[in-house]
Amino acid sequence: MGRKAKEMPAVQVPRLSKPGLHFVGGVDGLALQVLPTGGRTWVLRMMIGGKRRSMGLGGFPDVTLTQAREAARQARAKVKIGIDPIDEARTNASQLRAQQATAFTFEQCAKAFKKAKEPEWKSVVHGKQWISTMETHVFPLMGSLLVRDIELVHVMAVLQPIWTTTTETASRVRGRIEAVLNWAKTSGYRSGENPARWRGHLDNLLAAPKKIKNEKHYPAVPVWELGAFMDELKSHEGMGARALEFAALTVARSGEVRGATWSEINLKAKIWTVPKERMKNKIEHRKPLSDSAIGLLESLPRFEGAELVFLSPRGKQLSDMTLSTLMRRMACQAADGRICVPHGLRSTFRDWAAEYTGFASEVIEACLAHTNPDKTEAAYFRSDLLEKRIRVMADWAKFCAMEKPAGEVIPLNKASQG
Repeated sequence: MGRKAKEMPAVQVPRLSKPGLHFVGGVDGLALQVLPTGGRTWVLRMMIGGKRRSMGLGGFPDVTLTQAREAARQARAKVKIGIDPIDEARTNASQLRAQQATAFTFEQCAKAFKKAKEPEWKSVVHGKQWISTMETHVFPLMGSLLVRDIELVHVMAVLQPIWTTTTETASRVRGRIEAVLNWAKTSGYRSGENPARWRGHLDNLLAAPKKIKNEKHYPAVPVWELGAFMDELKSHEGMGARALEFAALTVARSGEVRGATWSEINLKAKIWTVPKERMKNKIEHRKPLSDSAIGLLESLPRFEGAELVFLSPRGKQLSDMTLSTLMRRMACQAADGRICVPHGLRSTFRDWAAEYTGFASEVIEACLAHTNPDKTEAAYFRSDLLEKRIRVMADWAKFCAMEKPAGEVIPLNKASQG
């Protein structure tokens, strides 16, 4: 049993200054410990399981005498029913530290996931697009939530507003949320089912992306305005304009053009060989270069020690925004009124091929470096149709050079089609 002492009034406690224990009464064993440094803290001395123990109850004056006596009474009440309040406090503190160690927000987990997985992603641009979609659509709504607390209602709050308007983006966002939550579960930061999983879960609540009819594609330069667009583009100076012009003539993706190196280009053979590492489908692609494309390349300045074809003013690779900003400045509108984007030029090419030529669809798809979706057919079809694509790109370059009024049909040399 703790030492009994006369109950001390609260006004006397601040006067206790001699180092040592000063029992204040009211609860057996409760004392104010004055340290040699002058600090003061509450201590409860009692017998627990046959052993004398000392339990800290907090410092004075943050913990008042009244509060210390109440805490001491509660501790003694626990001892009476077989609970060690000291061990209980240690266990609670340990659990709190464990919870704090796993208390990561969704945004923290998303950034950690990106850092862990980025080395296996195909390009730097993909990493930038990945985090950009998170910053735009996800972080504002659930980025600050602890990842262990993310539930279906939070995922749906992100997806529902964009599911039928920008379906492709929304579908990617869903997959990215699912990946982050799977990473968090494996890392021990959450448990339970993944609320962003599709099969057998969100597919019951959202329309299948492939069946949504009103998904908008990249805004593309209308075929009948291509000649005027190319004519205006030629009037713009700078590497960004030349890169965009080259992208139009080769129907290559922006990243392929911006990363093009002189070692990839054979001016004499009129072939640009893009290595598989820089292709979306991870397959080396030979792009035939028209006379217009060759002329553009030959007009470019060459800098000693610089391997990139299209150098930024700082001597580095052009950013994707350089080409996009230029198109916004040109203010060319797609058929639906949206401002055109660089990737839309590939759609313009496809529309031209379908409406104004008789080239086979597999040749057009090969020009766009699209992979045959039929795996069985692709396994037997090994040719890249280069000879036929040379004719396609030559005719496309001629079409790009024409300024054509809306509605007028430009006949092509049928002998060159195949």
